[in-house]
Amino acid sequence: QVQLTESGGGLVQVGGSLGLSCAASGYRVDSNFMGWYRETPGKQRELVAGIGRSGHSRYADSVKGRFTITRPNALDTVYLQMNSLKSEDTGVYWCNARRSTANLANPMGYWGQGTQVTVSS
Repeated sequence: QVQLTESGGGLVQVGGSLGLSCAASGYRVDSNFMGWYRETPGKQRELVAGIGRSGHSRYADSVKGRFTITRPNALDTVYLQMNSLKSEDTGVYWCNARRSTANLANPMGYWGQGTQVTVSS
């Protein structure tokens, strides 16, 4: 049984940093594609960062240069380092595992419970 569990969310000041972790059980995080999604006020859930089987990463334009996704052990952990946080980064962040990258906007695959990130001005 696949389970994804996010942790690390919380309150941080504008310009600060925060790290999110996704712990996976019953699923190797290097199997296909792992992503971090978020739902922010006024926007639908979007892909923030993702990492494929080869280790290649991708980012939303809004977070490029500020966020970094890593897969430190290729087994059970995916990490999202968020730096230079802005108020618009506030939202709920989810870890996602899926087999296909054909349409990353589709809410397919496995999901964690989400973790709240609040960036205060």
